[in-house]
Amino acid sequence: MNEHFGNSRASSSSPSSLNSSSQGTEDDHAIAKILAEEEEIASRYGGKLANRLSHLDSIPHTPRVIGQIPNPNDATLDHERLSGRLAAYGLAEFQIQGDGNCQFRALADQLYHNPEYHKHVRMEVVKQAIFITIIYHKHQGD
Repeated sequence: MNEHFGNSRASSSSPSSLNSSSQGTEDDHAIAKILAEEEEIASRYGGKLANRLSHLDSIPHTPRVIGQIPNPNDATLDHERLSGRLAAYGLAEFQIQGDGNCQFRALADQLYHNPEYHKHVRMEVVKQAIFITIIYHKHQGD
C-alpha cells in the first residue's frame, strides 16, 4: 500500500518536488543515524563532563566595560585567560569551520562530540523556537 502511494505521488510530482522529497529522505536517514549514534555516545560518556563540572567551584568573573577600541594585545590576553579557564575545567578550545553553521557545529561538537551533526542541532533548535512561539502566542491572547 505504501509502495502504491509512493508511485502515484511520484508520477504526479514535478522534478523539483522529487528533488526536495529525496533531500527530505536523505535528511531523515541522516537524523536517524545521528540519533542512533547519540544513544551510543550517551551510554559511552555517561555524562562525565556534567559530573566533572558539577563538583567544581565557579571561577569568579568580573565583566569589563569597553569604553574605547581594544588593543590587539588585550585580545591575546583575553584568549589566554579563556584558555586558562577552560584548562581549569579540563576542557580545551576546538576550532570550528566558519561556514555560517559555526554556532550549530559548536553545539553539535559539545552535545554529540561531532561537529558534523550540525544539521540535526539546527533542526532541533528550529523545532524548539517554533514550539516556544506557539506557546507564547497561545498565552498572549490575540
